[in-house]
Amino acid sequence: MAEDATKDTRNVEDLSFKEASVELEQIVRSLEAGDLELEESLERYSRGVELLKSLRERLANAEQKVRVLLDATDEDAPVTDTTAAPSTAYLDE
Repeated sequence: MAEDATKDTRNVEDLSFKEASVELEQIVRSLEAGDLELEESLERYSRGVELLKSLRERLANAEQKVRVLLDATDEDAPVTDTTAAPSTAYLDE
């Protein structure tokens, strides 16, 4: 239990994705057990919401990065038209 109290004092953004996931899982288990006082339940629920929001944002960012990388390696992706770009012929001189 002392470990949970230590984690609660850390900023959610300072936790790794895995640490935040584990903490959220612990919170869910403690809430499901129903052994907590109302005030502690509300505190843990609030922390859980904060963790969940952070995890969802991180996951969305990771998914976006993967999409960008996949688009960059997709051979069927449309090629950018560079005909309107300034000529670089003078670079070879």
